[in-house]
Amino acid sequence: MGAFAWQGQVVVITGASGGIGAACARALDARGAQLVLNARSESGLAALNLPDALLLHGDITLAATREQLVARTLDRFGRVDVLVNNAGVGVYWPPSAARDEDTRRMFEVNFFAPLALAQAVVPAMRRQRSGVIVNISSIAGKVTLPWLTLYSASKFALSSATAGLRMELARDGIHVMAVYPGYVKTQFQDHAIGAYPPPEIAKGKRFAISAQQCARDILRGVERRSRSVVTPGWWRGFAGLHLLFPSLVEARLIRMNAGGGHR
Repeated sequence: MGAFAWQGQVVVITGASGGIGAACARALDARGAQLVLNARSESGLAALNLPDALLLHGDITLAATREQLVARTLDRFGRVDVLVNNAGVGVYWPPSAARDEDTRRMFEVNFFAPLALAQAVVPAMRRQRSGVIVNISSIAGKVTLPWLTLYSASKFALSSATAGLRMELARDGIHVMAVYPGYVKTQFQDHAIGAYPPPEIAKGKRFAISAQQCARDILRGVERRSRSVVTPGWWRGFAGLHLLFPSLVEARLIRMNAGGGHR
């Protein structure tokens, strides 16, 4: 198999108006990809200033938005080479007190929408006998974080679906990759629902990587046909430590979880 080249690849990205999605869009534009970008914010998409991209704003949890996204992509380009399911939202409510509507909304964004969009592009990818589906999970999809328990649950669900899709679609020439970012400099905490994160967690943003670095790691993972990408790489040690010494890690997470407050 030859080296993966982004030039001319048709790439669909959700949640593209900011953070990791915007960084991926800019990096791919520089590499010559043909972009289809979705976000709820029309002005946010326009602010990317990517005149060659097809911009389609709308709520990705709505079937009509997903149908339009795939149909417009196929109408313009005739194919879908890469889908990046990036849109996501966090819920800081503890599971004992979370509001049902918030939890359900989060699962719609973080799990059901990416699953449905993957299902929507699979027929075109099967016809092509090629394609890549990238699902942006989180390190919280490997280790349950007590200040983000229900977010962790949604990302664990996405991670499991990603692994299943990878095994199902391998014979069709379609590769499916999971991405597990740690802390990334985005507006995630500002947009999350529920209580404020604990002070120690809020301060942890000082050690966050840039969205640009995260995007570079994602693109490199696609190029290498990686099963998964953990970014930055040292988070693999955290996940491995949890597998080996779960009680030790959970005790530390309990201490870190002290002090969160309501918005």
